[in-house]
Amino acid sequence: MKKLLLVLIAIMITGGITMAKELNQPFAKGDINPYSKFFTGTTHLQRLVEKDDIWNSSIGNVTFDAGARTNWHKHSGGQILLVTAGEGRYREKGKEIQILKAGDVVKIPPNVEHWHGAAPDSEFAHISIEPNLPNNQTTWFDAVNDKEYK
Repeated sequence: MKKLLLVLIAIMITGGITMAKELNQPFAKGDINPYSKFFTGTTHLQRLVEKDDIWNSSIGNVTFDAGARTNWHKHSGGQILLVTAGEGRYREKGKEIQILKAGDVVKIPPNVEHWHGAAPDSEFAHISIEPNLPNNQTTWFDAVNDKEYK
């Protein structure tokens, strides 16, 4: 029994077993994203500011498991992403993928078709700001296939 315990400890120390750890981000991870049908992989959403008549915006913390991503989509009033943790990807239709890290800000103009999500091997979190409500509507398109993602 002692020998087995020593072997397991040695494996853990040498990196043979990876212990899962929570992504270090400033806001709660939230619940499973209610818009999951527009995503590949698992994402979570924590609403920070609900849309209303005073602020004219919706703000949420979105957390992506490794490899998770949105479908292609656009916002008629634009979108702003504030990257808070992990490593992510962002791509506008017809352009190259951008690698995103904590502290990055992505300003997406109105009606620009795009997708965003986690890197293949990293969780990712960003604050999503949808300005110009109530007229900012999201239009969802096809899922991002593996070739487009990589």
